[in-house]
Amino acid sequence: MIQWFPGHMAKAIRQFEENIHLVDIVFELVDARCPFSSINPEVARISQGKPRLMILTKADLANPNITNQWLSYFKNQGYAAIAIDSKKNTTGKYITKVVKDLLADKIDDAKERGFDKKVIRAICVGVPNVGKSTLLNQIVKRRAAQVGNRAGVTKGQQWLKSSDELELLDTPGILWPKFQNDDIANKLAMTGAIKDSIYHSDDVGLFALHFFRTTNPKELIDRYHLSEDDMELSDVDLLLKITKKVGMQDDYERASMRIILDSRKGKIGRFTLDDVNDLSTEEEE
Repeated sequence: MIQWFPGHMAKAIRQFEENIHLVDIVFELVDARCPFSSINPEVARISQGKPRLMILTKADLANPNITNQWLSYFKNQGYAAIAIDSKKNTTGKYITKVVKDLLADKIDDAKERGFDKKVIRAICVGVPNVGKSTLLNQIVKRRAAQVGNRAGVTKGQQWLKSSDELELLDTPGILWPKFQNDDIANKLAMTGAIKDSIYHSDDVGLFALHFFRTTNPKELIDRYHLSEDDMELSDVDLLLKITKKVGMQDDYERASMRIILDSRKGKIGRFTLDDVNDLSTEEEE
């Protein structure tokens, strides 16, 4: 099973615990392509009853119908939840408005006590490469946080001032010491939350291939110039077929990484790896 929990993540969790008392609300960012798998169980433990806003990032890459199902699920669980395309210029204003609505009572209380403006302090947490830096830059309207499409870009904690009313504490991406199962690890690897050097690309590539042939067969056929007959092959044989189609001869590891990278860029269509109905079934059992 894939495991990745470097020392800086343990340090980041300690810093999260030390700073939670400083904030009014927790921004918990999860990837809309795997909303359940990218929830860090440590966040609920550390948040200590603080309000949490579930922000489903990269919604433009996810299946919109399933995203709506997940939003309903989180709201039924008692959380405020929104889905965003972090690259849209209106995202920052939208989130600021949502936060003000959520904390309206606290803001009104501050005004009653003579404060003209209540400064809302929020902490942003999420797995690596979930889109925190892109989101923060939208909120503060400048490139305050380094942006990248790989795990582990944000190196340390920093306070960012959005306005006189909102301050944000950024944190590095945090995973957890042990994944529950291989599926969760594969989903996090496929979406970029785990460094590519940590896992075997052919394992994750086969996982991605099996998923797409089931959910996005047309997009898979179009992307790699496959035939309907090719779709009858086993996962392994189909991977070998794609390896030759993309001109990589027998280098199936490189071809696997090609599939993974294509999926992250949306070149095999929009997708969501986590099915909320599966979660509901598990809860009933």
